Amino acid sequence: MPRIHITDTILRDAHQSLIATRLRTGDMLPICPKLDQVGYWSLEAWGGATFDACVRFLKEDPWERLRQLRKALPNTRLQMLLRGQNLLGYRHYSDDVVQAFVQHAAANGIDVFRIFDALNDVRNMRTAIEAVRAADKHAQGAICYTTSPVHDIPAFVAMGKELENMGCDSIAIKDMAGLLTPATAAELTAALVKQLRIPVQIHSHDTAGLAAICHYKAVENGAFGIDTAISSFSGGTSHPATESMVAALRHTEFDTGLDLQLLQEIGFYFREVRKKYHQFESEFTGLDTRVQVNQVPGGMISNLSNQLREQGALGRMNEVLAEIPRVREDLGYPPLVTPTSQIVGTQAVLNVITGERYKSITNEVKFYLQGRYGAPPGKVNPIVRQMAIGNEDVIDCRPADLLPPELDKLRAEIGSLAESEEDVLTYAMFPDIGREFLQQRAAGTLVAEPLEPPPGTDGSSSSATEFNITLHGETYHIKVTGSGHRTNHRRPLFLTVDGIPEEIMVEALDEPGATEENTPAGQLQGGRPRATEPGHVTTSMPGTVVEVLVQEGDKIAAGDPVLVTEAMKMETEIQAPVSGTISAINVSKGDSVNPDEALIIIEENR
Repeated sequence: MPRIHITDTILRDAHQSLIATRLRTGDMLPICPKLDQVGYWSLEAWGGATFDACVRFLKEDPWERLRQLRKALPNTRLQMLLRGQNLLGYRHYSDDVVQAFVQHAAANGIDVFRIFDALNDVRNMRTAIEAVRAADKHAQGAICYTTSPVHDIPAFVAMGKELENMGCDSIAIKDMAGLLTPATAAELTAALVKQLRIPVQIHSHDTAGLAAICHYKAVENGAFGIDTAISSFSGGTSHPATESMVAALRHTEFDTGLDLQLLQEIGFYFREVRKKYHQFESEFTGLDTRVQVNQVPGGMISNLSNQLREQGALGRMNEVLAEIPRVREDLGYPPLVTPTSQIVGTQAVLNVITGERYKSITNEVKFYLQGRYGAPPGKVNPIVRQMAIGNEDVIDCRPADLLPPELDKLRAEIGSLAESEEDVLTYAMFPDIGREFLQQRAAGTLVAEPLEPPPGTDGSSSSATEFNITLHGETYHIKVTGSGHRTNHRRPLFLTVDGIPEEIMVEALDEPGATEENTPAGQLQGGRPRATEPGHVTTSMPGTVVEVLVQEGDKIAAGDPVLVTEAMKMETEIQAPVSGTISAINVSKGDSVNPDEALIIIEENR
């Protein structure tokens, strides 16, 4: 039997799982010569959240990262994770954008494309698979593993056969939440190997501490390869350690043939590198068997913690964890992977915080229930669908069939800021932060978020306005990003707390011209009036204004949409609570908003 092949995730999923995707290219390149000597089947180095993190936080061109890695790793296949028709964003793109993205990713250095769809709807994978084949690269179709009354081994095998018929070169069992048990890993792998002509690889996160055993059982039952992470970025919500799996398979019929001493040298390098990123360490780095009960991946728990902390409701985490399976059942049991994990998780938070299930429904849940993400795996709750979309039609075609070609439109929108087709595709993935990135690049003002000195060093923070505080055992990273005018009695300070925008007011009575009369009664921290009347429009969660849909003087009816806000990458349409006339608009696009603020004031019809 051929040796077992290893895909190491150190350059993508490992640091995405453990340090919020913050590993910089400059810390990857020095170790690349040794990585290139190992003989991995592939290195997962791109895709997933790395593209977003490069542009949003690191201020690196993700395409340039790929080109640098390709040059530094001439003897190793580079692999990326692609979300099918969603590519690397959070919506479906037209076929011409998908085709262009795959073409340019291949041209810049990607050899293996692991393609998945959050709903396991293979219609959403077809265009990407065909584009990879056209580029003469390796198309690996991924089956998102989950458990529910509508998911079983025969269904996964049937999906594998469909992907094989579409032209996939291999299949990956993608256990993104660490739900696999050893017995199931053995049974599923054996069933796929028996029915398919193409190789089967296994990818499992070690959240519940079972992934290494699952990998071994998959290998025993015919798996072609396994995903691992170099030891210093392994375990927990990451993957089994590369060195451990190589040692476990050594001197058996499944020997990987990899040099354990060389791998250990690489592990020592990344152990030192990881210290630089301590501020981004997840609080859920260790074993967490709760995933076997609630199916919530560790990374998703971190996001939920941030959402609840914003509300001052971190103590309600158990309520949210209990609500997530109920929301998932209402939506037809989607696997919890990007973007469905965010869709289900954010709706569960809203249900708990508002005290009423589906009182506030995100736009993404509405789109999901309209069929705009694809076909749900199971039957959705008809009452919830009615609450979300009323009597609107539900589409049953492939969602991208409704999208006209958009690449020319995107080129026109970004204009001369785009110096290449890759820049156009960056803008396509993330229009707001993509445009901001290209503008900053043109102005020469790209600055990555600072890294703090490791604990115990004599170094000081890179900015006098950044610091950590620890309260009741929880450590928060605080960054002051601006302040109000010194003559104002109550001065706004704009902060980020662990990357989440916040706003506070400080008293400044000792400043010239500062008087109590400067601050209107009933005004909140953001300078907006407190929501006290039926005609005051509010938000259920802290977030950012995406769009203001009305103007002063507009006549509206109760239930009409007036605002769109975004929290944790999910958009929510806010409706008018009463019928009347818009008398004041207290927000603009891009503003941070909080509950209890009167964002829009409606003069109610009498």
